Amino acid sequence: MTSRVLVTGINGYIGQHVAAELLREGYEVVGTVRSGSKTAPTIEAIAAVAPTDRLSFVEADLLSDRGWDEAMAGCTYVMHVASPFVLAEPKNENEIIAPAVQGTSRVISAAKRAGVKRVILTSSVVAMTSGRPSGRYGPDAWSDLNANIGAYAKSKTLAERAAWDAVSDGSIELVAINPGFVQGPALGSTGAGQSVAMMTGLITGKMPMIPDVAMGMVDVRDVAKLHVAALNAEDAPGRRFIAASEKPVAMAYLAQVLRDAGYDKVPSRKAPNVAIRAMSIFDREAKGMVPQLGKTIEYDNHETHDILGWQPTPLETTFTEMARSLSRER
Repeated sequence: MTSRVLVTGINGYIGQHVAAELLREGYEVVGTVRSGSKTAPTIEAIAAVAPTDRLSFVEADLLSDRGWDEAMAGCTYVMHVASPFVLAEPKNENEIIAPAVQGTSRVISAAKRAGVKRVILTSSVVAMTSGRPSGRYGPDAWSDLNANIGAYAKSKTLAERAAWDAVSDGSIELVAINPGFVQGPALGSTGAGQSVAMMTGLITGKMPMIPDVAMGMVDVRDVAKLHVAALNAEDAPGRRFIAASEKPVAMAYLAQVLRDAGYDKVPSRKAPNVAIRAMSIFDREAKGMVPQLGKTIEYDNHETHDILGWQPTPLETTFTEMARSLSRER
C-alpha cells in the first residue's frame, strides 16, 4: 500500500522539489495551498520532473484551523515545509514569526489528531547559529534569541523550538532538516523566493556589488532528497540534520563561478561592510544582511551523511544550473 504524505507549502521553492522527489519515489502526495489558484501552476511545475497522477491539494492556511484535519486524513507522514523566507526585515516581525510559530504548532496538533507517524520539519541553520560568534557548530546548537538576529532567524528558531515542545509527550516522531542557504533551479515560475531573487539580481546586474557574506549552502534538490530519506531512516527521529556545506561559501565565490560560466553582468566588486551597515538604516534588505557580515560559521554535518546518506551536489553545478534555469525564464 502506498503511503500518503502531506506537504505543506507545496507551491513554494522547496515544497515543489520535495513533492517531486516523493512522487518519483512512488508516494501519494497531498499538498496544502493557501489559495486554489496555486494548484494549476504547481501541477505544471512538478509535472516537468515527476508524475502527478498521485498528487492532490487541500486549501489550508498556517494562521487558521480550517482545512488541516481534511489535509491530514489518511496521511502516514507530514512534511512541514511552509514558512515565510525573506531576507529583508519586515516592518513588524510578527508578519513572519506568527505564521511560522503558530503554523508549526497547528500542523503538529493536526498530525497528532490524524495519527500521523512522523513529521519532517523544514527548519534552518539560522535556528542554530544566529547570534553566535564565528566557529564550528553541530546539531545541538541553538541560536541566541537575546541577540539582534532579525525576524527570519527568530521565526525559524521559535518555530523549531515549538515543534520539539509539541512532540515532547512522545506521541509522534519528529525530524528536523536544517538547510543552509538553498540554491538550485526552481521548478516553474512559482519559485520566486529569496534565493531566486538573489540569483536573479546577480545574473542581471541589478546587484551592483557583492556583500562580504559567507554561508553554508546546499542544493534545493539535495534538501528534497534529505526530506524523503528522513521518512524511513530508523535513527532519524529526535534528530536535527544540518543540510549545509561544512565550510562557508563566500558570495564572492558564487559570483566568480557565475562569471566563469559566462554571466558577464555579475558584479566583481565587494561592498564595504561600512556601506551595508549605513544602508541598513533605510534599506530593510541590507538590514537583514548585517548580522552575517564578516562572520565565519562551519558546520558539523557528519550525521547527515552517515544517517541520511547525503551525497552533496557540487555547488558549482548548483549555481550554474540555477542561473541557466532563470535565464530561460526571462
